[in-house]
Amino acid sequence: MTGKIINYYAGGNTARGFFSLYDECLKELDRIFILKGGPGTGKSTLMKEIGSKWVEKGFDIEYLHCSSDNNSVDGVIISDLKVGIVDGTAPHVIEPKIPGAVEEYVNLGEAWDSKKLASQKQRIIELNEQISEAFDKAYQTFAKALKVHDEWEKVYIQNMNFEKANDLTKHLIQSFFGTTSFNKSAKVKHRFLGAATPKGAVDFVPNLTEDLEKRYFIKGRPGSGKSTMLKKLAAEGRSRGFDVEIYHCGFDPHSIDMVIFRELGIAIFDSTAPHEYFPSREGDEIIEMYGTIIDERTDERFADKIAHLSQNYKARMKEAISYLAHAKSLRDQLEAIYIEAMDFSVVTAHKEKIEAEIEELSI
Repeated sequence: MTGKIINYYAGGNTARGFFSLYDECLKELDRIFILKGGPGTGKSTLMKEIGSKWVEKGFDIEYLHCSSDNNSVDGVIISDLKVGIVDGTAPHVIEPKIPGAVEEYVNLGEAWDSKKLASQKQRIIELNEQISEAFDKAYQTFAKALKVHDEWEKVYIQNMNFEKANDLTKHLIQSFFGTTSFNKSAKVKHRFLGAATPKGAVDFVPNLTEDLEKRYFIKGRPGSGKSTMLKKLAAEGRSRGFDVEIYHCGFDPHSIDMVIFRELGIAIFDSTAPHEYFPSREGDEIIEMYGTIIDERTDERFADKIAHLSQNYKARMKEAISYLAHAKSLRDQLEAIYIEAMDFSVVTAHKEKIEAEIEELSI
């Protein structure tokens, strides 16, 4: 029997720059292998191969996907063994807290021919500078999009019934938890359900919620209190001892897009673009914010302003994604240089050494 695979992001290209939740995702592990080495050194392939091996053995694994390369992963966690392997290079630099005892550096740079790389030094420098510039432009443009989004939100915030919003939150708290509390400390996990990538917005909502009995799809306009409600639900669950998975917004990590209480079999999430879904199975339920806590005349009354803000926001987002795509094409060129200089038999030897240690931990 094969294990289950959970997919999510631990870092994202956001309106606040590259935002990392890696420390949060790795904090409960007893053993962490931190891979070092340049682009094209086989880090993602190594992690995928080890993950595939252990899921086939029946172990549940978690893939931490790369927000800057849709075909790569930045980490794999074998949750049952409390073991993780992670790419520890920029922008998600990971510093050991208990080096040797928990974290172990694995230097894949041992596999490259430094003389070959030295002959391409100037091109490597140019590509790195261009990649950095492309990401800077992406983050600056995402930040501009966030300012537009904030103005968009204000239209609806000014037409919100806060008393009804609080009543809805109280109703959901009662519906979820009743009078139940656990006499234990809650485990809280912080992740991203999706990310802005070179191919646009990507999310893993279907995968993350596939085993849950009840899914709540929150529908509403920007600024209709979805994130605030999710934060209150997460805080209530935590205070009652329920384990909580908190999924941050890949555009603005200060906002929340989804909360999962696996002990209750419940997920509740912002089901609006770019992660818009609709009920598709028994137990799914829509929570509509517009027309309930937001005045249903708002769209009509502010139609011109909303249309302008929406168009401006989408244009900024499209522009920012184009910079991510450009960075990816440049990084592909950089990877090609490193791949030419690699002896992948050395990488294979490192992989076998990691696998051997994981085997020992599984006994």
